[in-house]
Amino acid sequence: MEVIVVDREKCTQCHTCVLWCGIEIGSLAKELNQAIHEEPQPVPRVHVEGNNFPLHCRHCEVAPCIDACPNGSMRRDPKTGLVYVHEPTCIACWMCVMVCPFGIVAPSSSHHVAIKCDRCRNMEYPICVEVCPTNALKLQVTRKGLPEGESHYVQYSKGLEGF
Repeated sequence: MEVIVVDREKCTQCHTCVLWCGIEIGSLAKELNQAIHEEPQPVPRVHVEGNNFPLHCRHCEVAPCIDACPNGSMRRDPKTGLVYVHEPTCIACWMCVMVCPFGIVAPSSSHHVAIKCDRCRNMEYPICVEVCPTNALKLQVTRKGLPEGESHYVQYSKGLEGF
């Protein structure tokens, strides 16, 4: 599986990834000049505010958001392994928001759905990676969906086995 990796040394917190994510994924118009006038406003799936770098979904192998979803709206794509929200059936209970260990899943009260990065699963390439002006965002191939050297993912998923 491929995951989005952030080079913290290159990221300038310019928010280009957030802007384009909101336009390409959250907007109906897919055009900046029209998107800024949409109601409700487009919601990006990448978060930079208050962080030193963009935060993306980790698409956990053992995904607590999927387990917590009462009606199966939080799903895993069987072909790609990516975790996504099936928005037409999301009941906005925010259980996924509460259990995400990385704080990636966010509530969108204006859209009445949970919002999270799905790595642009309906596009050829993640828009945030494509538009990053400093190349701080990269796609990295990983074993079992876990970035190299990130043992805390494995530790976290092992800790959930009893639940």
